Amino acid sequence: MKGSILRLSRLINFIKNKMLHKSKKSLIGAVLLLLISPSVMAQTEVSGFYPQKNELTIAPSYSYKSYDKFYIGTELNDGNPAGLGSISSSIINLFGEYGITNWLSASINLPYIYIESETGAPDPVLGESSTSGLQDLSLFVKGKIAGTKVSNLGNLEVGAALGASIPIGDYEGEGVLSLGNNANAYNLNLLAQFTSSINVFTELQAGYSLKESSEHAVPNAMVYGAKVGYFNRYFYVHAQLAIQDSMDGLDIGTPEFAAAGGPAALPQTEVDFTNINFNLYVPVYKNSIGVSTAYNQNLDGRNFSKESSFSLGLVYKPL
Repeated sequence: MKGSILRLSRLINFIKNKMLHKSKKSLIGAVLLLLISPSVMAQTEVSGFYPQKNELTIAPSYSYKSYDKFYIGTELNDGNPAGLGSISSSIINLFGEYGITNWLSASINLPYIYIESETGAPDPVLGESSTSGLQDLSLFVKGKIAGTKVSNLGNLEVGAALGASIPIGDYEGEGVLSLGNNANAYNLNLLAQFTSSINVFTELQAGYSLKESSEHAVPNAMVYGAKVGYFNRYFYVHAQLAIQDSMDGLDIGTPEFAAAGGPAALPQTEVDFTNINFNLYVPVYKNSIGVSTAYNQNLDGRNFSKESSFSLGLVYKPL
């Protein structure tokens, strides 16, 4: 009798552990999509988590960002280079990721953006006070290169990602209110993540973005990211510092910038920035549907806006 009770107890514990493990995997798969905030997509479009084979996650989101200060060169000034006052953007974003194997995944991202000058002043290049449309389609393939258990402390995983962003909207790359620089971007990212046995994780990432445009000499850039976070079956949270460091380019307000066309030469400027963002995810229905939210704040920059943004999204896992 005692033996039967012991076997039953072991069976119950086994089932509970399997259910908890499955729940944890589902949560991790869902939070992969949180790591893409439209405000910081140029820096770190991949994360150190890897979905399981055949796992599919889809995440639509809405973001609002605005700014009324701008770094002209490295000096922070009120307004923006064209004197348009405050500028705001509304972004509807669709992101998805699919696990091809347990170590290889593919992702896709597509934003629709609406930008306006809140004073109603027209952009000196575009001739309008607002613009909208699809921006760039991003495709990434990410793979886990190696993974090892570090004693009883946790797991260390190292990976890499290759990706490309291609303009698909018919938008103008020049001007303060442009949706983007209208250039192809080819990206290589290397990343390492340590996840402790108590679900605290840290991630380091570095990458290079090669830009290609038939109209402008858009500078290439190095990108870096550092992240710390925590997850359990009930929620996921992280804080991330993201940096872009362009290799060269013009400074706004210089004679070289004026000679290149002034506002029409904005895609050729050296764009550097450092920002911090905070993400939260909470599953609401069987770990297949959840809600995400994020806040992003630019800390420093060069030829870039002093912007902040807030986003709210839905995460859906049909597979």
